[in-house]
Amino acid sequence: MKTLKIYGISLILALVTLNGCKDDQKKVVKTEPVTFTKEGELTIFRQQSDSVIIKYNIEIAESDYETQTGLMYRESMEMDQGMFFIFPDVVFHSFYMKNTKIPLDLIFIDEELKIASYKENAQPMDETGLSSEVPVQYVLELNAGQRKQYALEVGDRIEYIRM
Repeated sequence: MKTLKIYGISLILALVTLNGCKDDQKKVVKTEPVTFTKEGELTIFRQQSDSVIIKYNIEIAESDYETQTGLMYRESMEMDQGMFFIFPDVVFHSFYMKNTKIPLDLIFIDEELKIASYKENAQPMDETGLSSEVPVQYVLELNAGQRKQYALEVGDRIEYIRM
């Protein structure tokens, strides 16, 4: 009988201890928001007239880490901002929206700095591949709707400068 009492008391103490652990607050790790860093300027010109369509402040992604991360974890992006990807080779490129919280237009640009193709309104967090459909060396990510708003077309030309 003594053993049963000790076992019962041990069980009660174990339950109280476990229950007490449930009330402990879990530690929340706070991360700093990822913000835009202007690293250059990009201008898009109309193919037929060579007139300026729009200018953007750009953040440049060219290291492996930068090109793999892109605009992931960003809460927003101003309308005059974009992420400009520079790749070492001219190949088919495919993007997806994993961990990307804002809808985007993807402008695929060839080695001659001309728009080669585009994907409009890529949806946040969608992991469906978005292919350039042709070999390209550069990609410009803009807020969704900008391709249509400025009537950007295949053949329009870009220029960019680093800051």
